[in-house]
Amino acid sequence: MFTLCGLERFPSTSLTLLLREVGVEVDLRRMWAEQKRGIHVTQDELLCKDGCGFYGNPAWQGYCSKCWRKRTRTTETIKEDHGLPDGHSQVNLSKTEEKKNARRSNSLMRLFWGSSSPPQQESPESEDAALKAFQSLEPGDFPGFLKLLRKPPAQRLQSRCTTFLDTIEAYHNLPVQKQSDLVQDFYHSISIHFDGLSEPQVSQMMEHVEKLIMTRLHKWVFCHDSCDDEQKDLTLQRRIKSLNWVTPEMLRVPFPKGGSDTSDPYLPAITAIIEMDAKRAPQDKLVCLSKCSQHVFQALASESQQPANADDFLSALIYVVLRANPPRLHSNINYIVRFGLPHSLMAGESGYYFTNLSCTVAFIEKLDAPALNLTPEEFNSYMQGRRASAVLVENNGQRRAQENREQLEKLKTRQDKVEQGARAFQEQLDSWVRSVQGQIDEVRAQSVLVLKDVGAESQPGKTVC
Repeated sequence: MFTLCGLERFPSTSLTLLLREVGVEVDLRRMWAEQKRGIHVTQDELLCKDGCGFYGNPAWQGYCSKCWRKRTRTTETIKEDHGLPDGHSQVNLSKTEEKKNARRSNSLMRLFWGSSSPPQQESPESEDAALKAFQSLEPGDFPGFLKLLRKPPAQRLQSRCTTFLDTIEAYHNLPVQKQSDLVQDFYHSISIHFDGLSEPQVSQMMEHVEKLIMTRLHKWVFCHDSCDDEQKDLTLQRRIKSLNWVTPEMLRVPFPKGGSDTSDPYLPAITAIIEMDAKRAPQDKLVCLSKCSQHVFQALASESQQPANADDFLSALIYVVLRANPPRLHSNINYIVRFGLPHSLMAGESGYYFTNLSCTVAFIEKLDAPALNLTPEEFNSYMQGRRASAVLVENNGQRRAQENREQLEKLKTRQDKVEQGARAFQEQLDSWVRSVQGQIDEVRAQSVLVLKDVGAESQPGKTVC
């Protein structure tokens, strides 16, 4: 059965090659036995448009986070260049600009290094002590990381993190995109503390740093006033609510016949995706998404005899999101995009799951009749609630009929058991009656012999000459 657990172990950055290595190839022309699937994943929708090999994302217009930031910063630079005055005005403002740049440079120094001057080079002994302390941490031991920050080898790292947090909180009114850029630049600059560690260890330490930073900044940057995330959350929530009539059969999702809410195999995935909003760190939100996706693959494995593929997974994830209607889903996706570690979103298992979640939201926002193999008239009828009501009544009738059939089958089973018990009891009774009758006949026979003997003894005997 195809799962994506441990996907980060594969070095290839090409999705096609990656899927081929685990024994699955995405056939874009695959059709179901009866109808063509309306929802499918193409390679262009998953990989970066720049062809760098990493996962793209609809939130970045199809680019990966690295290429997207490069493009946006290039665009901002061009705009600033076009906005500069020319001639004598530019000469007159040069000193003012130099002062502004100097102040900005000092601010960035204080932001990243805790002072207005570059940090002094640490001694080799201090660096070795810090590396040994970092290497001693077990994977995922965040409490141990917090304890390590209080010790002398990690004092410089703690100072930088504290200074950065205090500065961001002091300037929490900055536009959220500026805050995102500052956080991403901080991730990049802080990684020098882990030079000398292996790549998995560096990733683990950066995840600890992300959790430390974003757990504290969550209340300042999540659903920020400078963006329209809250309005988009409401729009997406209403959209999902209007699609509550979509059934697993319409999405071609394997589902048990006659299943109810209590027997829904996707219920654990629904619970996991809802829990994502309660987490603060982007990494913890991705963990909830990974749990949800793994439950989806388990449900697909239990309901289908064929190996799961990208189309099955995406369709099932769409069903899970429609059923769950997760709170603040748009804000959570943007929060992960803005403040999550790039390596968690660009590659590996979490990157694949997050890319599919973003594709799921994009599909839901533009879900139409062809995607569900419906005619436009049927789709509009469902959206207006007329056909949905009729289908609901029909489904309720079918469910009640199914429940009645199940009750009748239970009663018939109980009746069969009672009849079998009655027959067994009758057989035992007949056997006991026969046994008693045999004993009576035997007693009667013995009684006749005894009576004959007694009669013979009571008659006077004849004298023999």
